[in-house]
Formats: sequence, C-alpha cells, structure tokens
Amino acid sequence: MDRQLTIWLLIFAVGATTYAARMSFIAFFARRAMPPWLAEALKHVPVAMITAIIVPSIAFVSPGALQLDAGNAKLVAALVAGGVAWWGQSTAAGGMIVRQTAVLTIAAGMIVLWLLKYLVG
Repeated sequence: MDRQLTIWLLIFAVGATTYAARMSFIAFFARRAMPPWLAEALKHVPVAMITAIIVPSIAFVSPGALQLDAGNAKLVAALVAGGVAWWGQSTAAGGMIVRQTAVLTIAAGMIVLWLLKYLVG
C-alpha cells in the first residue's frame, strides 16, 4: 500500500472513531437524563484540555528540558498574563468588560514575552 493511501485511511479511521465516540454519547443521553455528577464533571473538561495543551509548551523550553525558573521567558509571560486575568476577573461585570480583560491578558503576556526575548535573548 502506498504512503498516501495509508495516510488517507488513517485520517478516515481517526475521523470515524471520533465521530462514533461523540455520537454514542449523544445517542446514549438523548432519552435519558444526565446524572448531575457527570454534568458537573463535564464542565471541567475544557479547562483540563487547554491546560494539557498549554502547560507543556510553557514549561519545556525544548523537548525533555523542563525549566521552571525566571530564565524561562514563556513561563514569566504566562504568569504575568495569569495575574492580569486574575486581576481583571474581579472587575468583569458584563460581556464588554470580559472581552476587554481577555484582550488585555493576551496583550500583557505577549508584550512581556517579546520584551524578555528581545532583552534576554
């Protein structure tokens, strides 16, 4: 079998598996009530997924090289962005303020990252 066909078959298989997993969940709870403990647990899935994606890219400067000190510019920028988000959370009352806080959080993190990359290298 040639390489291109293998890749397309793999893409199809992964897509079909993902579709089946999602559809089975929807079909199972279509006529049943979801248990409250499951509904509560599912609220935490997005945060867990984003954490699993973002934290390794911040904490590891290269594959296998964990760096949790002030020399890691991405870590410092992430902590600043987290502080801005935490500070903005207390002032977030409406939709517009939430969007402004999100933009401010991203901007603060990127400015700190760019400054550290420029100044430190």
